[in-house]
Amino acid sequence: MSLSPIGAFARAHDPDRFLCALFAPAEAREAIFALIALNHELARAREAATNPLAAMIRLQWWRDAVEEVRAGRPARRHEVAGPLAAVIAQGGLEPDDLIALADAREAEAEEEGLATEEAFVAWLRGTAGGWSAVAGRALGASAEEAEVLRGLGAAYGLAGVLRSIAAHAGQGRCLLPADRLARAGLNAEAVIGAPDAPAVLDLRREMAAEGLTALARARRDVPRGLVAAALPAVLARRDLARLARGGALPQGRGVGDRLVVMLAGLRGRV
Repeated sequence: MSLSPIGAFARAHDPDRFLCALFAPAEAREAIFALIALNHELARAREAATNPLAAMIRLQWWRDAVEEVRAGRPARRHEVAGPLAAVIAQGGLEPDDLIALADAREAEAEEEGLATEEAFVAWLRGTAGGWSAVAGRALGASAEEAEVLRGLGAAYGLAGVLRSIAAHAGQGRCLLPADRLARAGLNAEAVIGAPDAPAVLDLRREMAAEGLTALARARRDVPRGLVAAALPAVLARRDLARLARGGALPQGRGVGDRLVVMLAGLRGRV
């Protein structure tokens, strides 16, 4: 399969969503690739920054880049900004939707982290959930369908946070909500210092089980044309089930994960 530069970028930096995007209609695929690439850049704003202010500046850079395209100005010189601008100019993605994705990332850039479960859920729905909703809109989803996709995408986001506790700790970060940590006798510093401690693993199992239940409630049939935006939920279900059992997750995706996504995509059902 011949890929555009933005398609190759998406495959290299977010293979999960790239695989899902292959089940989008051909005419919409470049838009989904550009959305994957933007999401990657927004997600790494805090990872690549030395402090919260620098992360906020990175997020503002992307908001400004989107606004400039809306105003008819030339695209910024950047391997993602250029293709993204082309998709926006063609009507493949809505600027307001993309700015909302950047706005949602501010919560993780704050030095104090996410204080409550309510804030944590809102962040998941705005980031990973927002990606699925925006992808759905690019594929023609109604407002109601986009909200279903948002819930499915949020489950993928939760699985990602839970599987990345140790990786985030290595960066000096903890994205779990402070109130939930406190109920488990933990705080962010304790998680960062010992991400594999029994209390942390117990909390991970508990949150994974809750996420699995929430995903079962959120799961709805979506039109076949929207399945690419819903497919991350297939991986979320597998990851959350493994974590709820206390199992370890491999670093990369195995053949089984990829096959399940492909089967769901071919069937048009998640």
